[in-house]
Amino acid sequence: MKNSFVPNYWKWMPEFSWSHFLLRIPLAIVFISQGLTLLPFDSTEGQKIGVGAASWWIMSYGELLAGIGLLVGGLASLPIFRHLPMIDELGDSITRFSGITICCITTGIIWIISKPPSLLDVILYDNFHLFLWVGGLYFALRGNFAGAVTKTQTQNNPKSDISEPI
Repeated sequence: MKNSFVPNYWKWMPEFSWSHFLLRIPLAIVFISQGLTLLPFDSTEGQKIGVGAASWWIMSYGELLAGIGLLVGGLASLPIFRHLPMIDELGDSITRFSGITICCITTGIIWIISKPPSLLDVILYDNFHLFLWVGGLYFALRGNFAGAVTKTQTQNNPKSDISEPI
């Protein structure tokens, strides 16, 4: 039973550590496009929906920069950049900060602009913003996990023959 397929199925599965890009790219596109629609900055647009000038400025540029940050942070996880000193750590920090920014902006949009009567209404009826918020939370908590795992494996076992993930 030791050589059975079921207990060792993971050895047969292909390694694909770039799967985070399947979530990262669409989330970045949504935030970059939303940020671009708010430029050039005009505080009167925010006042129309009851948002102050400072909050509108943070939301305008925060959406744009959070989307760009997700892409830049993801690029740091690619093998062609990973050999540079501190690039994994910098990319992970950018990804996490962008995720936190996405959560903060989406929370503001849900509670200030949408003004739902309850959290249950957000969960049941505001799927788009909920998915944006959960996507931001994923990157805030996970960062560039693929790069961190590869680096940890090579540091813990420097003589192992770990090939670069696809």
